[in-house]
Amino acid sequence: MALSVTVCSLVFHPAAWNGGWDWVIPLLAVSLLSMAVGFADDFIKAVKKRHEGLTPWQKIAGQVIVAVGFSVYCYFCPSVGSKVVIPFVHAEWDLGLFYIPLMSLLVIFIVNSSNLQDGLDGLLSTVNTVSGSAWSMIALLMMLGCAGASAEASSYGTIGVFALSMTGACVAFLRFNRYPAKIFMGDTGSMFIGGANVAVAMLTRQPFLLLFMFAMPVVSSLSVIIQRYYFKLTHGKRIFKMSPLHHHFELSGYSETQIVSMYAGITVILSLIAILATVQ
Repeated sequence: MALSVTVCSLVFHPAAWNGGWDWVIPLLAVSLLSMAVGFADDFIKAVKKRHEGLTPWQKIAGQVIVAVGFSVYCYFCPSVGSKVVIPFVHAEWDLGLFYIPLMSLLVIFIVNSSNLQDGLDGLLSTVNTVSGSAWSMIALLMMLGCAGASAEASSYGTIGVFALSMTGACVAFLRFNRYPAKIFMGDTGSMFIGGANVAVAMLTRQPFLLLFMFAMPVVSSLSVIIQRYYFKLTHGKRIFKMSPLHHHFELSGYSETQIVSMYAGITVILSLIAILATVQ
């Protein structure tokens, strides 16, 4: 998946390279470096036979380096900066220096949310197929709205090609990853997808739309957090039969294909809302 996205993004780069601020390199860098953390974890589990993989602190340390580095890049990038778009109201919110820590936390949260979502056959691949299609549409709309600014339009075109590459890779992967899965994504693939989604959201200055199109992975993380703290506060009681939430549905009698279909349907609806927010 990562190889096909990288090759397609480079080969079908839509225009002349824009120098230091060309977005194809940071898009691939965040995705591949996030993947590298996941690969290290998978490698230790599979090859070194250490079931726990990377320690939580080792994993977080790697993610912090990627997150802070990319947030600093975006902060100083002339076409990104510290402002984020507030959907539906045509307003921008200037986070100032708080942009770097807040966006760093967002990167870490989304990458780990993507990892938690990868718990059923074809689940994350299907959700990302929908979100990738939506990101490509949003990139196209933003490119059309550039009013002749060729460099900016080229940047959004780069994002569109990258998002379509992600979509195509996930569709191809689903041939082997759908139920019953023959190939599994692991931390390597899931963190690549998380890094890709958050990179697109930050470069388009649309982190709030990420909460629509990547809502189901976010729900997975929230369900784990809620379950953990509720368990501690009530000394052993649980809200969900199991977290992340898709396992709760599984233990409630839903089949894997039903859960995947439900998550995909919700993602389609929320992605359409995100696209409409861009059109307005």
